[in-house]
Amino acid sequence: MSDSAARLTARLSETAPGLRVESGPGALGQYAYDASNYRVPPRAVAFPRSTDDVVAVLRACKETGVAVTARGGGTSMAGNAVGPGVVLDFSRYMNRVLDVDPAGGTARVEAGVVLDALQSATALHGLSFGPDPSSHSRCTIGGMIGNDACGNRSVRHGRTSGHVEALEIVTADGVRAVADHEGLHPVDPAEAERVARLEAEVRRLIGDNLAPIRTELGRIPRQVSGYQLHHLLPERGFDMARALVGTEGSCAVVTAATVRLVATAQASALLTLGYDDVVDAAEDVAEILRWNPTAVEGMDEAIVATMRARRGPDSVTGLPEGRAWLYVELDGDDQATVNTRAAELLGVLKAQGRMTGGRVVESAAERRSLWRVREDGAGLAARLLDGGESWPGWEDSAVAPENLAGYLRDFRKLLADHGLTGVMYGHFGAGCVHVRIDFDLVSDEGRAAARRFLHEAAALVVAHGGTLSGEHGDGRARGELLEVMYSHRMIRAFAAFKEGFDPEGLLNPGVIVAPAPLDADLALHQIRPLATEFTFPHDEDGFAGASRRCVGVGRCRSDAGGVMCPSYRATGEENDSTRGRARILQEMVRGETVQDGWRSTEVKDALDLCLSCKACSSDCPVGVDMATYKAEFLHQHYKGRLRPRSHYSLGWLPLTSALAGYAARPLNALLRGPLGRLLARLGGITTKRTIPAFASRHALRRVLRHAKAGEPAKALLFVDSFTRAFRPEVAGAASRVLAEAGIPCAAEDGLCCGLTWVSTGQLSVARRIMARTVAHLDNGDERPIIVAEPSCAAALKRDVPELLGTDAARRVADRVHTFTGALTDLAAPDWSRPALPDNVVLQTHCHEYATFKGRRPADLLRRLGVGKVDEAEGCCGLAGNFGFEEQHYDTSMAVADLALRPRLDGIDPNTPSVVVADGFSCATQIDHLAGDRGIRALHLAELLDRAPDQPGETS
Repeated sequence: MSDSAARLTARLSETAPGLRVESGPGALGQYAYDASNYRVPPRAVAFPRSTDDVVAVLRACKETGVAVTARGGGTSMAGNAVGPGVVLDFSRYMNRVLDVDPAGGTARVEAGVVLDALQSATALHGLSFGPDPSSHSRCTIGGMIGNDACGNRSVRHGRTSGHVEALEIVTADGVRAVADHEGLHPVDPAEAERVARLEAEVRRLIGDNLAPIRTELGRIPRQVSGYQLHHLLPERGFDMARALVGTEGSCAVVTAATVRLVATAQASALLTLGYDDVVDAAEDVAEILRWNPTAVEGMDEAIVATMRARRGPDSVTGLPEGRAWLYVELDGDDQATVNTRAAELLGVLKAQGRMTGGRVVESAAERRSLWRVREDGAGLAARLLDGGESWPGWEDSAVAPENLAGYLRDFRKLLADHGLTGVMYGHFGAGCVHVRIDFDLVSDEGRAAARRFLHEAAALVVAHGGTLSGEHGDGRARGELLEVMYSHRMIRAFAAFKEGFDPEGLLNPGVIVAPAPLDADLALHQIRPLATEFTFPHDEDGFAGASRRCVGVGRCRSDAGGVMCPSYRATGEENDSTRGRARILQEMVRGETVQDGWRSTEVKDALDLCLSCKACSSDCPVGVDMATYKAEFLHQHYKGRLRPRSHYSLGWLPLTSALAGYAARPLNALLRGPLGRLLARLGGITTKRTIPAFASRHALRRVLRHAKAGEPAKALLFVDSFTRAFRPEVAGAASRVLAEAGIPCAAEDGLCCGLTWVSTGQLSVARRIMARTVAHLDNGDERPIIVAEPSCAAALKRDVPELLGTDAARRVADRVHTFTGALTDLAAPDWSRPALPDNVVLQTHCHEYATFKGRRPADLLRRLGVGKVDEAEGCCGLAGNFGFEEQHYDTSMAVADLALRPRLDGIDPNTPSVVVADGFSCATQIDHLAGDRGIRALHLAELLDRAPDQPGETS
């Protein structure tokens, strides 16, 4: 920590006792970024718990001349959530829904409340907050107010400013006030004179600039750029609340807001319409708007192709033929009426002749998957199938909807003239286009070219009567360009408005007024190559390029949906999110804020609670794979150094468990006693768990001895280390079920995937283990390799080829199937399924979820006739070695509390129900949580096995 940072931290702590302030390299590195192209390291990050904390910080910063930037979810694409002074993170503690008034149709919330949390609280009353950005699972109401955010249903609900009743603010000098539809009011009577002077100053400003305000502002629905001073016109009633919406924290800090709610529609229908390109799609928007839709969203084929590649072909269903698509949502009070209108609209659009296809999406699951594609657009467009990268900067322009097709036509020509490619999506019904462009923001030549393009793009959108920003705000990306859009007089009025609230320019400097150059503080830089063990085949710049995948969209900060990120869900800390970890890895590569490279303790601390679940590799729209990055870092960090004890005790488990099999019975008895607890402590293993019992070598031989010599084997059953050491009965069950399904197997025992050495970062050993396994399996045999343990299957499928980087490793990986995948893809059509229970509680292994897309146990169970599959959507918390490590036990249990424990606690003892968990660690966690109640998890093979008491039959 620098001396100045230390003094600032001390001053803040003195001013606001109990205020949490961080100024170490880790926090500064993580909060130097949002979801934009910019990197601005702060001097400190403060986490207020109350408005009093905010007042204290602002007064201390005014005394010391330090800038302040308010921040919510940190998902800004324009650079309006980063700043050089103190960053106030409202999302950590000031995140409560304070009150919901169903009768009045309003809610009062703190600035850091996440939109989805507000929606959950209001849904109980049949109400919701109208604006719904794609980032709804992590964006905060304060951030939405800062940007004047809109969302997917903005054709119906418009901008956030239209839903704000009152703002509770703190000015740059620490004065509290309430802004509402009639002006500005003091909270403390002692500050009434200061507030009155400020209001009078603003009234004079508006009176002096009536003509430009009336002619330049509020021209189109999505005109967010600049300050919305037209709300202060006499005919608007001097609406200070709405005028402060969209000021991006540059005039005052919002601590709470009263917002107006809307009634939730009783019925809705979704149409998907296909087109040859986005211009054709835009041509149909005018007709669609005549039907009063709630949403008209557009996207191009690159986003859909990337989604299918990352999450499997079944992740996007329900789209008609085309290379661009519109989603159109209609709503109403009666489903039959809505369906009729949807069919009529589809008929009208077919008659227009532009569509390549269209349909009404009936399936709720299809609707969810389609909306997820649209919501992940920013991330999916950032890193496409060919490995190319694209960036924001001109991602938020908007025109009147009737001008959209013409604007897109000219904009595509502008891109072509500059040799650039853009991936387009956005709110076509509101005329707002999101586009990520393959700028070169590293070289001086590329930055100069980007600057030229942006100035020409600004001129183009203005020529079409549009705005630089339609919902993301101007920020650092477009502040410089406001002079292209507005007259000098209006620019001066903006400056005077800010000066009235913030005379010293301390609030979010460099944004809107006196803007920083649009090419200043860019995050991309020349990368120094790093030698690594993993090959990172999908990233041009190796480890540096892999960590750069994170562009800050923050899906990992969601509390629900998917599996990512279990540690963040357990702690709520940015440091424990996939984004926070990726950002500090980027700082490590950069070598400025984090200067110790692979030896960095800040990076080690950020990665410490990563469970290596791999969920981010699937759930993250840009495919960040933090488990692999952590393994590489641990390898480099501990190279030539003593490791944590658990790296030896758990990392070498395949070897020690093989030896344990020769004396399993006496060893198990020993481990259950005091000596076992002592050995656990010596090995860095928690004593709060029971060490699983080792199986004897005889038990495995008994399973494998009863081999059928009849039908030739069509596949190999890979007997992994966990199955061999702890549950050989699974190998027998898998063998019998696969044989019944027409896939007789030959057992492959004595091989290892190397997973435990990977997860503990012992990659040199892992390479040797993997090379031996690959050499044995790549012997000209092309039969499928079926692995009962999902984590080992995932290691063979992904870690082995990415660590070895050989053709042989890739050939082996191509043959690998999970048990679920084998039954899904290889089973005989006439396989006679056994009778199954009506209810199954399911814990899917995270590695299976992430690696084997479209081959999930839940889908197979439903196809096999299980009526209700109650899946614990999330990590079990044990995660291999993680939950056995002494220092991680509490986090492991906190993760289990998120999804798994509630499912187990919800089991009705009077209703027959079976728990299924194919992963050994998942089954072990279930035994720890509910074994005392007689609940034991079965492997899917055991559930399907007709003869569980028979020895395994392996040919």
